Amino acid sequence: MKPFNHETPFRNMDFLNSTSADISAIFNLYGAAVAHQKAVSTMHWLPFDEQMVLQEIAEGRQWKIMIDGQIACIFVTTFTDADIWGERDKEPSIYFHRIVTDPAFRGRKFVQEIVQWGKVLAKSEGKQYLRLDTWSDNPKLKEVYEAAGFTFLGIGPPANPAGLPKHYSTITLGYFEMGVE
Repeated sequence: MKPFNHETPFRNMDFLNSTSADISAIFNLYGAAVAHQKAVSTMHWLPFDEQMVLQEIAEGRQWKIMIDGQIACIFVTTFTDADIWGERDKEPSIYFHRIVTDPAFRGRKFVQEIVQWGKVLAKSEGKQYLRLDTWSDNPKLKEVYEAAGFTFLGIGPPANPAGLPKHYSTITLGYFEMGVE
């Protein structure tokens, strides 16, 4: 994915590509997310491979939302996601993964901001859908995603869990989609 930096009218937020200099901050945010997941659920992410994250950064797919010089939120984008979406991956889409908010910035509805930003990106790239997934037994995230405009499509296993991070190996996913007008 090519870098997509544009002026953002979104509440004093800057959407920027993460850089390799952000790697410690990214992994600190992943650690905070796992701690939160463990506090509210029996499901949580397993450690991510640093080389995988560095590759996402090199490909311009790892993003950060900056507010007043601080990383407030991070997320990953991709234009293909066949390991999760299977045959539906053939539909022109942008997929969001690992949306993580710094605990100091919780409650600011970053998913809704990411949706607005993602629609601009989708239109510029000729994509028809924004998509994401989460564990099927995560009702709170289901509410967050639906409040941001996503439609819940149902649950099912990932198409090819062997090609995904470890935490996908034994889970059932909830699938979410939004058309881009």
